[in-house]
Amino acid sequence: MKAIILAAGLGSRLNTITSNKPKALVEVNGKTMLELVIQNLKKQGITNFLINIHHFGESIIDYLLENKNFGVSITISDESDQLLDTGGAILKAQNFISGNEPVLVHNVDIISDVKITDLLKFHVKTGSIATLCVRKRESGRGLLFNSEMHLVGWTSIEKNEFKWVNKIYDEYNLFAFSGIYMISPKFVEEIKQKGKFSIIDTWLKVAKSNYISGFIDSSETWHDLGTAEKINLAESDNDK
Repeated sequence: MKAIILAAGLGSRLNTITSNKPKALVEVNGKTMLELVIQNLKKQGITNFLINIHHFGESIIDYLLENKNFGVSITISDESDQLLDTGGAILKAQNFISGNEPVLVHNVDIISDVKITDLLKFHVKTGSIATLCVRKRESGRGLLFNSEMHLVGWTSIEKNEFKWVNKIYDEYNLFAFSGIYMISPKFVEEIKQKGKFSIIDTWLKVAKSNYISGFIDSSETWHDLGTAEKINLAESDNDK
């Protein structure tokens, strides 16, 4: 299986921590976010990666060279000229995604115990074009699913704003996105946007004519490393 690690973000929520380095190279318990993700996925059998870069992108390239790519195959998707957001990054990676097998997409600032084999089995079983890893946790935004766990909408809980796939639902299952998802190669063929765009908008558009499913992740460990406070929490949990 192949995996895309989204590492091009500015890391603006980390404030001064990313003023001279990319978010992917911020350390958590002495290891960079990027190493943590690569090593976790490598243990689960993934050895072919694409990593997108933008903010201090050359630092990531140098870091990977210094560490001999951690013993895996790595393709760099360079967004130095324009940060393409979470959706545009996937479109740019179309050649890497092409083939016959599903591709995992993993945010660089996520630590998780989710078993990729379980996610893959669920993805194949449901015949979904994309499978979104979700959790029951507090979040200002959420993904909405029907009783069969097919994506039907998105909401900003803070703003009481809703976006629907095909129709409004009075009853739905609300989950928070875990920063991990799986796509079939044909998913990219369904993308109609160009340039810079959000993957959430893409999911909602693609779901109008394809199954996008939610995989409920109840694994013990999950951390968003997007802020200094959340990094401290992850480090504290690891010390227990």
